[in-house]
Parts: sequence; structure tokens; C-alpha cells
Amino acid sequence: MGAPGPLNLITDVAGLLVGHAADPRLRSGVTVVLPNARAACSVDVRGGGSGTRETDLLRPEAAMSGVDAVCLAGGSAFGLDAASGVMQWLAERGRGFPVRGHVVPIVPAAILFDLANGGDKDWGAEPPYRRLGHAACDAATGGAFPLGNTGAGFGAMAGKLKGGLGSASWQEADGLMVAALVAVNPVGSVLTPGNRGFWAQPWEQGDEFGGLNSAFARDIDLGLAAESRIARPVPGGDVGGHTCIGVVATNSVLDKTGLRQVAAMAHDGLARAVRPVHTPMDGDTIFALATAAWQDQGAAVSRDWLIARVGSIAADCMARAVARGVWSATPLEGEDCAAALLRRQEEGKK
Repeated sequence: MGAPGPLNLITDVAGLLVGHAADPRLRSGVTVVLPNARAACSVDVRGGGSGTRETDLLRPEAAMSGVDAVCLAGGSAFGLDAASGVMQWLAERGRGFPVRGHVVPIVPAAILFDLANGGDKDWGAEPPYRRLGHAACDAATGGAFPLGNTGAGFGAMAGKLKGGLGSASWQEADGLMVAALVAVNPVGSVLTPGNRGFWAQPWEQGDEFGGLNSAFARDIDLGLAAESRIARPVPGGDVGGHTCIGVVATNSVLDKTGLRQVAAMAHDGLARAVRPVHTPMDGDTIFALATAAWQDQGAAVSRDWLIARVGSIAADCMARAVARGVWSATPLEGEDCAAALLRRQEEGKK
């Protein structure tokens, strides 16, 4: 038995801080996950349009055993420079991997595409993401933080609706904690055809994204045309870039090899919450972190069973985090948002 953690956020995982920075003029931002100490980390990348940095170090066979932070950013490839700001912040504090008298912070990163969301991207010779990465570290907290138009999710779109930053957690009775954080910007839809409810509705805890479970039980016509669910290109145009980027984390003791499997399983959560997912226009990327703050009390339980347990919970948390991020998002200008749309649906039934 278990339940969402006290905050229902990734900061429920002991040893993790999370910080955000965004520029409303740009309609873009950065989110940073900062372990208190170097943490084991791996990654799984899906889809055809990914943008990442330092992910080769996270391969199981690579020598690097831990990371100092994980950075999620808007800005397409320009946003990868946010990790440089995070590196600077860590280096200023002497944090990183020691190499021959020097300290090199290890900061893997992933980006989403939000360049076409109407914000002012005319930033001249110096894109703002390095500055935003540093600012996100300054703002990092181990407590509560807002969802929706926050950090890397500030300018996100979810299909035809406003996307955003979401998070969710789960604590087992024996103290195992697993959580997810995701910037939701897919080409696919988080809502069922006809906008009857979230695809992730069966995994909702309480009313964390509206409490509209009854809507999911209604007939779902999977034969509806795809254009009713995804952001189609305009005539003569291109659908452009999208992508969900996120982090799943646990307080258990897992190495890179185990975390690689956890990250892969967490993609199942994206598949539960977004349709279609992992398309050629998406570069869905999920990092997995372990802080090792909790020791498995079942000595007879195998490592493989622990990986399966953590990965299964991570997938559920990821599905919930996707829906929470979109439910919490509010329009910037001209978009519709899931909360308003679903409330209109509920009013129409009365």
C-alpha cells in the first residue's frame, strides 16, 4: 500500500532540490533538478527529434558514475546552453567531478521546442538560456513549487492545448519513494477524443488533475481522425518540433544500469498519458536519478525486483505528472487550456 508523498512533487524524494526560471517575454524557461550530492543517473530517449547534452556519459558502460544536476529547458537547441549556466553555478561552489586538480560539474540536459509560441526570440548575439540556467539553480528548493506555466514548461504546448510543467510522487509503506517531473510539450493530445477526459485519468489520485474520472468511462472512439487529437500543420506548413522531457527519481539504491531500465519503463507513463507519443516530431527524453537515501529493508529481494518495482511506480507517476502539468497550465495568449475545456464539458452535461 502507498499514497502520494507529502508534496506530491519530485522534491518528496529525499536529497533533491528543484529550481525554475522563466522569462515571460520569451515565453520560455528552464528547470533544474539538483541532488544534494552526486547521484547515479541514466537516460532513455525516444522519438525522432531529440535534443540532448552529456547523455553519452549516462550509458551503462561509460565511466561516469554520477551527475551533479539535470537540466530541462525550452528554446530548442539554443536551450542546451542552460546547462552551461548550471555548470557555472556548481563550479562556483566547488561541486563536480574531480579531474587532475580541477572540478568539472556533470550536467546532462534535454530541450523541448517552444520557439514558435509567440514569444520574443530575437535575443541577439547571446541567447538567454545560460542566464536562466544559473537563475534556476539560485531558486532551487527542496519544498513545494508551482506547476503549469513554470520553468521548462512555461511556453509548452500539449497538442492544441497549453502545456506545462507537471510532477507527482508515490510513497510505499516501507519508505520507498518514487516521483516524476515533466515538461509537457507533445505533438499528441493528453485528452481523449472528444475531449472527454485525460488519457491518464485511471491513474489519478484524488482530484490532482480535476477529479473527472467519470468522464473517462464514457465511450472513447479511437477511430476519430488523428487531427482531432494532435496539432496538425497549417496548409503548406510544418508541424514543427515538440517533445516531453522529464526526470524520474527514487530514494532507493540503484546504479546506472538499473536506472536505464527505470527510465525505459517510465516512458510507459508517457504512452499512457499522451496519444500519439514518440512521433518523428517528438524527442521524448526521460532521465532517471537515485539518491540512495533509502535502503531496501527486504534483504531477500533481488535487485531485478527492485528495478521492476521502481520502474512500475515511475511509469504511474509520469502519467500523473503529465496530466497535472497540463491541468495546471493557463493560457498565455490565444491558446485554450485543459482545465477550462474540461470544465466547459462538465457544464454542458448539466
